[in-house]
Amino acid sequence: MSCDPTFLRAIDTVRLLAADGVQAANSGHPGMPMGCADYAFTLWSKFLRHDPSRPDWLGRDRFVLSAGHGSMLIYSLLHLFEYGLTLDDLANFRQWGSKTPGHPEFGHTAGVEVTTGPLASGLASGVGMAIALKQLSAKMEDGQLFNQRVFVLSGDGCMMEGTSHEACSLAGHLKLDNMVLFYDDNGISIEGDTDIAFTEDVGARFAAYGWHVIHIDGQDVHQIEAALTEATAGCGKPVVIIGKTTIGKGAPHLAGSEECHGAPLGKDELAATKQALGFDPAQSFVVEDKVRDLCTAQNAALRAAAAGWDAQLATFQKANPEKADLLAKLVTCAVPANLLDELLAAVPAKPNATRNTSGEIMQKVGALIPALTGGSADLNPSTKTYLKGAGDFGPEARSGRNVHFGVRELGMGMAANGMALSGLAIPYSSTFAVFSDYMKPAIRLAALQGLKEVFVFTHDSIFVGEDGPTHQPIEQVLMCRSIPGVTVIRPAESHEVAHAWAVAMQTNGPTVLFLTRQNVPNFTPEQAAKIDLAKGAYVLSDEADFEVALIATGSEVGASMEAADLLRAKGRKVRVISMPSWELFEAQDAAYKASILPDGNYKRVSVEAGTTIGWDRYTGRCGLRIGIDHFGASAPYQVLAEKWGFNGQGVAQRVDEYLG
Repeated sequence: MSCDPTFLRAIDTVRLLAADGVQAANSGHPGMPMGCADYAFTLWSKFLRHDPSRPDWLGRDRFVLSAGHGSMLIYSLLHLFEYGLTLDDLANFRQWGSKTPGHPEFGHTAGVEVTTGPLASGLASGVGMAIALKQLSAKMEDGQLFNQRVFVLSGDGCMMEGTSHEACSLAGHLKLDNMVLFYDDNGISIEGDTDIAFTEDVGARFAAYGWHVIHIDGQDVHQIEAALTEATAGCGKPVVIIGKTTIGKGAPHLAGSEECHGAPLGKDELAATKQALGFDPAQSFVVEDKVRDLCTAQNAALRAAAAGWDAQLATFQKANPEKADLLAKLVTCAVPANLLDELLAAVPAKPNATRNTSGEIMQKVGALIPALTGGSADLNPSTKTYLKGAGDFGPEARSGRNVHFGVRELGMGMAANGMALSGLAIPYSSTFAVFSDYMKPAIRLAALQGLKEVFVFTHDSIFVGEDGPTHQPIEQVLMCRSIPGVTVIRPAESHEVAHAWAVAMQTNGPTVLFLTRQNVPNFTPEQAAKIDLAKGAYVLSDEADFEVALIATGSEVGASMEAADLLRAKGRKVRVISMPSWELFEAQDAAYKASILPDGNYKRVSVEAGTTIGWDRYTGRCGLRIGIDHFGASAPYQVLAEKWGFNGQGVAQRVDEYLG
């Protein structure tokens, strides 16, 4: 098939569809799609298991275009393989409301498995997909039926980004032999030849990671087929195919130049390219009948193969009803309706750090929700995120639900995104709150894609104490609150932790939990009965005709309750509001919000051991915002609370002075 002139014509068709799309938009990246067309079309037509009529088919392999700037490559393939993109869609590349945005977007275009653009993020998410698929295969105990692979296409930028180092090191350690990476080694970046900044031996690097390395001419179809055959034969390691290519292949004057990396070829060069490839220079977005027929026949074969897989799956499910039930729970990420009641029953009786309570609550979550899986950046003993009895995921134990990500925060976050994108897991990842800085890109992409996952950040304030300012978060809670689509929850004590996990499991999008290192008092049964965390804020303690409302989160709720008692002893009338989540509160209707923070002649005070930026939305411009707008210091947390006024007495004094 690969020697057939029509096959080669189809490859050139991909090149020109990509170039036409970029030219029509007068914006985009034609060079990479033109250079990678040989590999991509060979993969999609001969090796990638997929069903164009069902983009979410369970049996499919995953294709990840990590070099997302080359989006016209995947759009051209999605058109030829009948995923629903028309030639008009290709012509509307990068336009308002089109199905072909500048970078591929998960959930926006059928057939796009992951939102890519930030370089190496797709590659790192591909590692997470491979983990989730390995877990599925092991849980089903059928590696012949459940043998899906992840194919990733990356470029020089992906190789340079640190994310790829973290993720590929992990993949090599885990021996993810269901992962095949194609490295488009065209030697060109925006500024020119990659030699100006990038001279490492990528093959040696991946060999050191524990990958199987294959070097080929990335535009020789015979070598591409041989490499993919070798890569999918099973060698017990992830495979990287390093393909030497020419960026902008086919363009008579710009091929091999940085000038075709991120700009249209231009009308004259595009016409010359079509002429050189034997196409009519006057026509755009052309798919000849013989190419169309080739792709249609291949699509029919793909659908038939998928139907055969489905028949095997039906036989498997009938013979293994318990595994069929588990599969259904994994695919749907099923959450029991009575989850909150179950989690509240698991709340420990004694006061504890919310990280410890979360660790206990998580055990119940994991028992009730088979899709829950994840780990920490080498911090399980501190973040309390190990699922007891659930096993460790590794080269010899694929069914384990605890993934040891190592000290790789960004790679961990991106891999967790990939696990969620697999459609088979509700992943969690964990580290200290201050190191959420390393994870910001992953959190943002989780939000952009609407992924159901949980980021567990412990040691959530200056009360980390002796570790000092490098480990004491100030602005990190606000940072996460600033990301659209993220639900941030900072629970006050054990019962709120149970509510927080219930909300996280029922939220269609990422949830960030900020949890304490230090012990905090539990609510009394009467107080616990008032919790309405799903609404973001609720009145915990109240008086008629209150003159001041204390709005607190996390560990500062306890300090605010102590302060309220001290203020009331002086004759002050106080309302205490626990506000664990701005986002959940803002989602409520106006009537509910007014019931918590009504209009009236009273003062508002926010209390949170972090930056005060943003709290004016609730206190008003003239309200009092008790927080910390400078870095911390190394000392026992009780000393810090006293010095900076975050204990009950300190809060009461600040409020009393404010009220006058």
